Amino acid sequence: MLRINAALAVVLLACALGLVTSQHRARREFTQLTKEQETAKQIDVEWGQLQLEQSTWAMHARIERIASGYLQMGVPPASRVRLVGPSGASVNRPPQPEAAAPRKRP
Repeated sequence: MLRINAALAVVLLACALGLVTSQHRARREFTQLTKEQETAKQIDVEWGQLQLEQSTWAMHARIERIASGYLQMGVPPASRVRLVGPSGASVNRPPQPEAAAPRKRP
């Protein structure tokens, strides 16, 4: 009977150590999961900010302002616009009135 009790005590002790070890591992993994989720949230916020920044840099009004001001570019008159078809041949079209008055360069 003493041997059975000693064997059961050893098994009980092994189970208790296994339980403590598994709980410790689970807590450590949960902490790591929480950190990774926080990192994912920060990356999502940064991604949104980068998308906003990209849309700001690519705004048509900004590009047009830079092209006309800094690069001294302007919209060509309709008589100088020529359409090119897929075969590379020029497509004739009647001249269209300009939508806006041509911009004057300073």
